[in-house]
Amino acid sequence: MSSPDAPHIPVLLDEVLAALAPEPGETIVDGTFGAGGYTLALLKSGARVIAFDRDPDAIAAGRGIEDAEDGLTLIAADFSAMASELEARGLAPVDGVTLDIGVSSMQLDQAERGFSFQSDGPLDMRMAQAGMSAADFVNEADENEIADVLYQYGDEPKSRRVARAIVAARPLTRTGELAHIVRRALGYKAHDKKDPATRAFQAIRIHVNRELGELADGLLAAERVLKPGGRLAIVTFHSLEDRMVKRFLRTRSGGAPSGSRHLPQAKAAAEPSFSHVGRGVRAGEAEVARNPRARSATLRTARRTSAQPWTEEVTT
Repeated sequence: MSSPDAPHIPVLLDEVLAALAPEPGETIVDGTFGAGGYTLALLKSGARVIAFDRDPDAIAAGRGIEDAEDGLTLIAADFSAMASELEARGLAPVDGVTLDIGVSSMQLDQAERGFSFQSDGPLDMRMAQAGMSAADFVNEADENEIADVLYQYGDEPKSRRVARAIVAARPLTRTGELAHIVRRALGYKAHDKKDPATRAFQAIRIHVNRELGELADGLLAAERVLKPGGRLAIVTFHSLEDRMVKRFLRTRSGGAPSGSRHLPQAKAAAEPSFSHVGRGVRAGEAEVARNPRARSATLRTARRTSAQPWTEEVTT
């Protein structure tokens, strides 16, 4: 999954471990297994780990760890399905849940996965390697939908212009093609500080993988599977994700009513299902120097109460 000269570095590892406080014999869910960084550290503490990943490559690479470690169970599924998957196996409730949201460094580094424009590859971006690809989206969606995705998930101020350029250039099949179209539409120069294609790629990736909907469902699943006193630790890399987690934990701890197109409208009278909600934690200068990906990471933590999971309907 990671090349020997560019090993995967878990972000905020010490802080995540401190928040989860794993004890020997406890069961922790790692909802985003990836290259196994969090999982290996948790296993070293003596905890049992149930790890999820929707990427078949991550699961395949992790089988060797599963064979070597008695305390690891790998499940090929979205982390949003953790409640049903754990309950079906008789493994719930659990002592902790951790999620590292977004694209992994291994996925970015593999040109054939199509997540990055740093190296030309097929326009794919599918974490689960199934369903609608980025090429399907840019070639089949109408101009308004493309513009909305670019604006909402990529903060692209000129989303309409970029969407028109994409539609005019169809069909697109390669990451290099899409990056070129975006740059040309926005008048990008090689000396400009930030490549505007970054915003477009981020937005399309989030849309194709339903990342915000997956996070919303995953928060509800974590609330359902954590036992009283269970710990939650979530690392996000995007402001939309961080706001969602922050709002969820504030609401569930009795801080404010919820309601958005991604998270449910909660019953105001419900007892708080989380407590000990921590402030957002960012990586220090030393970690950012070692691992630039950590620059945009935010960790949010909380502890499960004994209250029942909240009952709600998802708003759209």
